[in-house]
Amino acid sequence: MVSYLNTRPMVYGLKLPPINNEIELVEDTPAQLAEMLQKGLIDVGLIPVAAIPFLEEYFIVGDYCIAAEGEVASVCLFSEVPMNEIEKVYLDYQSRSSVALLKWLMKEYWGIDPEIIQAQDESFRKEIKGSTAGLVIGDRALEQRKVSTYIYDLASEWRSITGLPFVFAVWVSTKKLPDEFIIKFNQANSVGFNYLDEIINDLNFNLYDLKKYYTLHIQYRLDERKRKGMELFLEYLKRNLELPIS
Repeated sequence: MVSYLNTRPMVYGLKLPPINNEIELVEDTPAQLAEMLQKGLIDVGLIPVAAIPFLEEYFIVGDYCIAAEGEVASVCLFSEVPMNEIEKVYLDYQSRSSVALLKWLMKEYWGIDPEIIQAQDESFRKEIKGSTAGLVIGDRALEQRKVSTYIYDLASEWRSITGLPFVFAVWVSTKKLPDEFIIKFNQANSVGFNYLDEIINDLNFNLYDLKKYYTLHIQYRLDERKRKGMELFLEYLKRNLELPIS
């Protein structure tokens, strides 16, 4: 399970019976979970869509995901100058899908070619100044919104170009899981959406309106439109695997 605020509604039910008696719940960053799944250290993970092409075999598990129909708020390129004045871009080290999406946008649609720097730790956020921009994802992006002058929301840009939602992460396994387990797992994912007010109160996060975040920005059901958006992005990735996906 990704250790970000956007997963809290799904985490809620996974910590309750009966599913909590059948799983060990591990939380980490998206990039780390993708690596763990690839190495066989976990059986199912909420991993970045951009990690899927690197799996020899994969299965989408259940009907829940992390996606956006428009503005996602927590995956953005932050800058102190307009886009055409950006000279360097730091890439969030916790990201895969977001990094791949940003590279696609810069190359195919924004027409900018800044120097790319792969961040190694949290210190990169201090470098977002002058003509240096940074891709920040997750809870830290909600914090960065209070700091940066220019905010380019990646999911909103994708939607305006393709007309489709963008799927950042899906539940994936590398082996076929029992149907009975998947049914219970799906049900557990859904429980927290009945307790959003309780979840929000317990989080005590004051930098952004979490009710708005959970009900307007983040879309959790992996419906047909989201599957189409995901397939389009996967097609791009498979054509461009020479691009480093960090």
